Amino acid sequence: MKKLWTILICVMLSSLHAGPAAARGETLRCGSKIVTAGMSMDEVRKFCGEPAAQKVEEVPVRSGGRVTGMTEMHYWTYRRGSGKKPATLQFDQQKLVSISYQ
Repeated sequence: MKKLWTILICVMLSSLHAGPAAARGETLRCGSKIVTAGMSMDEVRKFCGEPAAQKVEEVPVRSGGRVTGMTEMHYWTYRRGSGKKPATLQFDQQKLVSISYQ
């Protein structure tokens, strides 16, 4: 029985740890919708509208220390209102890979 309680406590503590993910910039709220990594550019645009600013950079793709090609990284910036830092969304291959707050 003591082992079962230990397991339950560990599971509960690990689920509490998942909460700060939003604080680390892994999600963005657009109205009633939540934007997360893995979403397509079209999905994000549908939920959040057009970004306030856009930037595209061509970056090398590396494998084993060698450049094997190039890819385009898209950066979209959304203003989030008074007193809130803007959100910058980074896309690779048309998929959202990160959200950061400046």
